[in-house]
Amino acid sequence: MCRWIAYSGTPVLLSQVLFKPEHSLIDQSLHSRMGVETTNGDGFGVGWYARDTDTPAVLREIGPAWSNRNLSEVAHHVRSGLFFAHVRASTGTAVQQTNCHPFRHGRWMWMHNGAISGFHLFRRDLALAVDPALYPEIEGSTDSEVMFFLALTFGLAENPPDAVARMAALVEKVGHAHGIRHPLQMTLAVADGERVWAFRYSSEGRSRSLYFSTKVDALRALHPDAAFLRDISDDTRLVVSEPLGALSGAWNEVPESSFGIIQPGGDALHAFRPSLQGAPA
Repeated sequence: MCRWIAYSGTPVLLSQVLFKPEHSLIDQSLHSRMGVETTNGDGFGVGWYARDTDTPAVLREIGPAWSNRNLSEVAHHVRSGLFFAHVRASTGTAVQQTNCHPFRHGRWMWMHNGAISGFHLFRRDLALAVDPALYPEIEGSTDSEVMFFLALTFGLAENPPDAVARMAALVEKVGHAHGIRHPLQMTLAVADGERVWAFRYSSEGRSRSLYFSTKVDALRALHPDAAFLRDISDDTRLVVSEPLGALSGAWNEVPESSFGIIQPGGDALHAFRPSLQGAPA
């Protein structure tokens, strides 16, 4: 499947997160320890928010991340306080630029690890549920992009947890109607430039790996000599498919069937359940 990182906090060079850690995303693209595949070389993407822009910038390529000079060039010169990065292992759809994550619509970014089981059997049913005004903007052929546009259809801009809950419920309902026992496997991240929502869920209750970083002030207390912790704010957080290193106490598993919000003023973690009526209050 795939590996991804979502970063929110003190603006840093992308390379500080993508290349520098011991088990960075670039290392994971070659040597994933927790993914279904060891190698994630079917394309990559980075997306970042900058000041005084209406939409995030997105760079996507079909080659492997570990040897891409453009990625290295951008990562060592672009600084951002909120960015996504994703390395892809295709689950059956074509290796092409429009199938690489993250996907973008207006201020929103979306990336996904997992799959809709049997997607080829009911792709049309799901596509027909997308708002006709949004449908022409679907560029690729992945289940991930259809999931994004279903969430947009269900009101992502107003209430992301509600929209994702409705999207997931529709995928399961249609999948079950086509005889698929466990239709959905997902860890996904979505951002609007100020907040990040991260979800971990699967129909079978055995979701792909996902971790969030410990609060910076707690890490400073554990590791007072760690110089890099002095340069970032207390509200800096990462959500990752697998830990970027072995620093003790730094990583916490996102609970099964849950979602977290990284936002100014405090983070939050909630249970997640698909529902055609939206997320529970």
